[in-house]
Amino acid sequence: MKVNGPNQTNFNPYKNQIQKQTDYKKNVQQQDQLEISTQAMQLQENTKVNAKREAYVQEIKNLVESGQYEIDFEKTAKKMIDFWSKQ
Repeated sequence: MKVNGPNQTNFNPYKNQIQKQTDYKKNVQQQDQLEISTQAMQLQENTKVNAKREAYVQEIKNLVESGQYEIDFEKTAKKMIDFWSKQ
């Protein structure tokens, strides 16, 4: 019997396991999948811009740019007081 020592080039104790893993990887086709929950779908729908709100914001922008926008200071102060007094 001939013993060549631990550095035998044709001996791999894990060869069968490695072969099984490579065969498995070849047989399994991996695909990326994305699942969106119903809550996430509702949030996406809620982020769509409301047409009325968009028109209102655009109207204010136009007034500010033209210099015609006027602030009602009393109304603003009242709303601030109402907001802070509720907390």
